Amino acid sequence: MSATMSRITLARRPDGSPVPEDFKLENAPLPSPEQGDVLIEVTHLSLDPYMRGRMDDVKSYAPSVDIGGTMTGQGVGRVLESRADGITKGDIVTGMTGWASHACLPASDIRRLDADLPPSTALGVLGMPGLTGWVGLHKYGRPQKGETLVVGAATGPVGSMVGQLAKSMGLRTIAIAGGEEKCRLATETFGFDAAIDHRAHKDAKSLREAIAKAAPDGVDIYWENVAGKLLEAVLPLMNVHGRIPVCGMIAWYGGDNIADTNQLPSLWRSVLVKRLHVSGFIIFDHWNEYPAFLADVGPKVASGDIAYLEDVAEGLKNMPQTFIEMLKGGNVGKQIVKL
Repeated sequence: MSATMSRITLARRPDGSPVPEDFKLENAPLPSPEQGDVLIEVTHLSLDPYMRGRMDDVKSYAPSVDIGGTMTGQGVGRVLESRADGITKGDIVTGMTGWASHACLPASDIRRLDADLPPSTALGVLGMPGLTGWVGLHKYGRPQKGETLVVGAATGPVGSMVGQLAKSMGLRTIAIAGGEEKCRLATETFGFDAAIDHRAHKDAKSLREAIAKAAPDGVDIYWENVAGKLLEAVLPLMNVHGRIPVCGMIAWYGGDNIADTNQLPSLWRSVLVKRLHVSGFIIFDHWNEYPAFLADVGPKVASGDIAYLEDVAEGLKNMPQTFIEMLKGGNVGKQIVKL
């Protein structure tokens, strides 16, 4: 076994959208597990939009990554050495490994995976993104049969979970995605009733007209993954007492494409006059619901009733560029990096 490991660190804080120079690939001594710890050889890593926020030195729901610190993130791997009861060498586990080839974690911070499912599903459809969609839709979307749902970033792991769950509950589901291929996947793979390519609309007014045609009865639930132009387009179409679970705002990460502040009064007025329920939520507040989620969704993934897509890149050294491209919509499905 090698005495060193590789990791990606934060070299500097981004100014706007991340660039390759914001990251650094370096070697470090292989950690040695203490009592209660497990040493993991990482095989798959997750890339998620929330990681962009961790690169900034701002107060948030979770700590920022320090300059020189390992980029945060969830991984899956094989146990090389265990000094903890209940975990043995060779077990496949998942935990917050960071962007690294190896990780040493307390056994209490990892979970052993079901050998009957691909390990990468723990990073997407059966991991944090899938749980986010399941909790957010049920708890904050409060869907009712016959309602209309609009989902931004609809072919990603969160959006596709939301759409499929809503469809199974009898809602009309409308996907907003970037490009013809993603729109096709939204309807053919994930079963959305309609899909709209936001890239085909130069402004919010044009996009609003397209959504209105697809949602003749208005919008009851808007799943907010994107913000920006899409938020501006959807808000005037919301029905009275509509619900907006706020999961992310990828269009505004890094300070790019911030909506004109002159639009805020009219957008905010929609919240008031339509008595909208706008609910920001962070999935870390709902980890206690993971067992119920897994019991409900796990069998549906195994049977194929819940579809998922993974976009798999290769190599730790390619993580920064893959991350940069993902933030611009370059991935198709859940972004995974295989080591």
